[in-house]
Amino acid sequence: MTGTTRSSAGLDPRRRRILYRSWHRGTREMDLLMGRFADALISELSEEDVADFEKLIEVEDPDLFGWINTGVPDPAFDTPIFHRFRLFHLSGEGVPEI
Repeated sequence: MTGTTRSSAGLDPRRRRILYRSWHRGTREMDLLMGRFADALISELSEEDVADFEKLIEVEDPDLFGWINTGVPDPAFDTPIFHRFRLFHLSGEGVPEI
């Protein structure tokens, strides 16, 4: 079980790959962070955001987790999608209801 709550039906192949990759990063904690964000927003991201999110998926988990905590990413990843991703989780939007 991946944890995804979203079907990939209706997504173009690129977004399907991103959705899958978001839920299969390596550590379960980062799978949950990236996967929940992708589940919620993958269909509404612009092409530029999709490209930036693809790059963000490739960042090593410890680095990405540190950037989320500090709000200071590597300059190459200081994009609107990173800040949207970070806010998604810090606001509680990315936390499932119990």
